[in-house]
Order: sequence, then structure tokens, then C-alpha cells
Amino acid sequence: MTEREAIAAVWRIESARIVGALARYTGDFALAEDLAQEALAEALVTWPREGVPRNPAGWLLTVGRRRAVDAFRRRSALDDRYAVLANEMREDGGEIEWDPDQIDDDVLALMFISCHPVLSREARVALTLRVVGGLTSDEIARAFLVPTATVQARITRAKKTLGAAGVPFEVPSPEERAARLGSVLNVIYVIFTEGSSASSGGDLIRFDLAGEAQRLARVLSRLMPDEPEVHGLLALLELTAARFPARTGPDGEPVLLEDQDRRRWDRSAIRRGRAALARAEAAGRGLGAYGLQAAIAECHAVAPSVAETNWDRVVLLYEALGGLAPSPVVDLNRAVAVSMAQGPAAALPIVDSLAAAGALDKSHLLPTVRGELLVRLGRVAEARTELRRAVELCGNERERAVLERKLDALG
Repeated sequence: MTEREAIAAVWRIESARIVGALARYTGDFALAEDLAQEALAEALVTWPREGVPRNPAGWLLTVGRRRAVDAFRRRSALDDRYAVLANEMREDGGEIEWDPDQIDDDVLALMFISCHPVLSREARVALTLRVVGGLTSDEIARAFLVPTATVQARITRAKKTLGAAGVPFEVPSPEERAARLGSVLNVIYVIFTEGSSASSGGDLIRFDLAGEAQRLARVLSRLMPDEPEVHGLLALLELTAARFPARTGPDGEPVLLEDQDRRRWDRSAIRRGRAALARAEAAGRGLGAYGLQAAIAECHAVAPSVAETNWDRVVLLYEALGGLAPSPVVDLNRAVAVSMAQGPAAALPIVDSLAAAGALDKSHLLPTVRGELLVRLGRVAEARTELRRAVELCGNERERAVLERKLDALG
């Protein structure tokens, strides 16, 4: 492994802890992120020349804290923060050792700050991937197919917003934590969703993005072991990702659920997902929105085939999900389950009501489902119209190609 590869590996694993520790020391989240980036830049210069240090993470933290002292000195006033930092620096100049208990609190605080409700959803996602995930602005931009400058602007605005709002670097109180946990879970879910079903571009799945969301969910489940919905989200991500190996063919083209070779599903991920779901259920508080989605994913994971799936249970779970977290997408998925359990004629009115309400007007999902139902009902001319609209609305090249083949097959 080269020094540059070692730096990248250490940064990806330890960046959240480093930024969190610096934020705790300085009391300034935005400054901490800048200091961590400066330490990373110094490592890129020093490690290739002098070799990788014995304690790489401690080295980066030490450099970051020294840069913090320099920053406070430049402000000309030896305020309390400078005095604290100066006293904490080891006189022998050695690298700072980790405090595992404090590290956990730092990372948890970092998650809650990065996902703070004062930020827009786009800003939360970018900031979380940057400071908790350790991704560079270029990596985030490639993942979401936006210019790097856009990502950098979002991160800069987010840090300024947090500073202006006076958001403290701390783990929220239990009461506030419960209120803000939904924001943290939503950010992880959004990251995974974009990775598992890319909204645009040439790849159906962005494995790096989906994998990062899984990693964040695992970290959060370790930091908040008593929160059932955290385990519910982790279960959903694991069970969904278990199907990734069979979701694309040799050339990257999508493979529909009914055509997937279930022998290629990741059985280890299924076991992890079911274990996480069991932990969510064991809390005895009832499943939340993510836990219900995980229960639906479990129905697919344990079924030998599409025909042998317990579609009646899937319909009931979607009904429960619609009552807890109503959305047009949930209703559309319920319609698909109803079509499998009771036939297309029972499902079409659900889809028609969504269309009449103008729901999902800009999404290819509704005309895709409606077209499929109309094909099964023998209403081919209407199905062609729906599938043409789905093709026009679909932003992902791989999915669009599948829709075009379906349209061509209708003649």
C-alpha cells in the first residue's frame, strides 16, 4: 500500500472521529472541519517523505489541534479556548491517544449536527457524507452527478448556517435526540436510496454510495443500541442490498425481481438484516416506518420465488406503512402488492386514484406500474401510452432501456 492509499484509508475510517474530537476541543464545528482538512493536506505532503506514522489517526488529530492553536494565536487574543488547547497539548510533542468512550460521543454529536433540521436536505446529505463519511467533494459530486462547485457551496453554506444558528457541538438531550433522530435516519435513507436506484446516469446501482449509507447505519446502530427504528433502518438497508448481486446482468442492465437468480442474493446480508429487524421488534414498541419497510423486504428475502411470496402479508404491511407514513410511493407499491395478491383489476383503481390526484406526475414510476397493469388486463393500446410516458420521464439510462424494450414488445 502506498502512502497516499494509506492516507485515504485512514481518512475514510477515522475522519468522523477526528473532526468530532476537534469540534469538541475548539467548540467550533466549521473550524474543526477546516482543521481536519488542513491536517489531511499536511499528511499528503509529509507521509510520502517520512513514512506513515505509528498512530496515523493520532498524528492527524495532533496536527489539527496544533493548527487550532495557531488559528487562535492569529486572532491575537489568548482566549479561554486557546488556553485550554495549549494546556492539553503534550509537552513531548507526541501524538494524541484515542479515548474510545469520548470518540463514540463525538461521532454521534457529529451525526446530529450534520443532519440538523436547520439545514436543507441537500445540505444535510452533502455535509454528512463529507464530515461523517469522509468523502471528498469530488466523490460526493460524482455520486450525485452534480458539479463539484455545487457540493462545495452546499457544504460551505451548511457550515455558515450552523454557525449562525449557534448550534452547539454536543449529543442532544434524550428528549431532543428523539425529535431529531428522524432527520438523521432520513439522510442515511436518502443516501442509500440514491445508491440503490440511481435517479439518473448510466448505472442502475451506485455501490459506493449505498455502501456508505450501510456503514453509517451500522455506526448509528452501535451508538444508539436502544432505538428500534435505527435497527429497522439498518435491517431495511441490509435486506435491500442483499439483492444487489442479482439486480443487474453482465452488462449492467436491470434484472426484474421475477427474473432474478435468487441463489445470487447475499445470504450474509439477509441474516444481518433479519437480525437487525428482530432487534427492532424485540423493543416491543411496534415497528416504525423503516422497520415496516424492512419487514416487507424480509418477505421477499425469504420467499423461494415471486409466486411463493406472501403477498397478503406484504399488502397488510404496506397498509400499515401508509397509515404511519402516508405517501404516493407507498400507495403505488401497495397497488403492486395488491395486483400480485388479488389481480390487476383490484390494483388499477388505486393507481388511477393516484393519477387523478396528480401524484407522482413527474415520476416514471406511476405510468410504469399502470402500463404493466393494463398489459395484464389486455388493454394494450392504453398500456403503450403509459409506457411511452414512462420512457419520457425516466432519467436513468438503464431503466429507460428496459422500458423501451417493453414498449417494443407490445408492437
